[in-house]
Amino acid sequence: MQLTELLAVLDAKLEPARFKDYAPNGLQVEGRSEVRKIVTGVTASQALIDAAIAVQADAIVVHHGYFWKNEAAPIIGIKRQRIASLLQHGISLLAYHLPLDAHPELGNNMQLARQLDIANPQPVATEPLLWLGDWGQGSAADFAARLACRLGRTPLLLGNAQRHARRIAWCTGGAQGYFEQAIALGADVFISGEVSEHNFHCAEETGVVFLAAGHHVTERYGVKVLGEWLATEYALDVQFIDLYNPV
Repeated sequence: MQLTELLAVLDAKLEPARFKDYAPNGLQVEGRSEVRKIVTGVTASQALIDAAIAVQADAIVVHHGYFWKNEAAPIIGIKRQRIASLLQHGISLLAYHLPLDAHPELGNNMQLARQLDIANPQPVATEPLLWLGDWGQGSAADFAARLACRLGRTPLLLGNAQRHARRIAWCTGGAQGYFEQAIALGADVFISGEVSEHNFHCAEETGVVFLAAGHHVTERYGVKVLGEWLATEYALDVQFIDLYNPV
């Protein structure tokens, strides 16, 4: 497949133009024009680039790419080394952030629901990055145990662990700012990757449980399934590489 075709396919599937994002979605670093081997991963770290070089990848597709709004512009230090490695080996970098969180089929939020057996997963009408669904199979502590088993990481639990976990709200990654909105929507448990100091007091005072499950682990499934979709639909050689990240 040509790089231009791969970009067109991903843009058509994920519709990045619908989102006002914190970084550019789509092609961020241009490599060779023909793509035979693709590596997918959560973050375009040097370790992922090195792994892609080792398997002779032509392109890397990630959730967390480069050129964030709060990122320093000069291409020096770590940024220089990463981009130099990509250019030296002719590897393209494609990144999709909010479009991969929100996608109703392949997105991080839908995939997290499938990992945790959350029923009736749906985005909130007024906030498409915040999702709601049903569980109801036990307490919040029971739900946290399932999450730890399925994701391979024990979450930090704030709030009333014995609260019945009927209604689950979630947004993957660094979405702790949605906690109060989730409470207002009637959630018993809220899941995100990261947590802030004030979330503790909110959980204590309302009894609603906050599960801080890890930014990386809550966002590794969308890009993995996106790669599987590319492999199935377009007969591409795609390899997901999940590098260790405890946060």
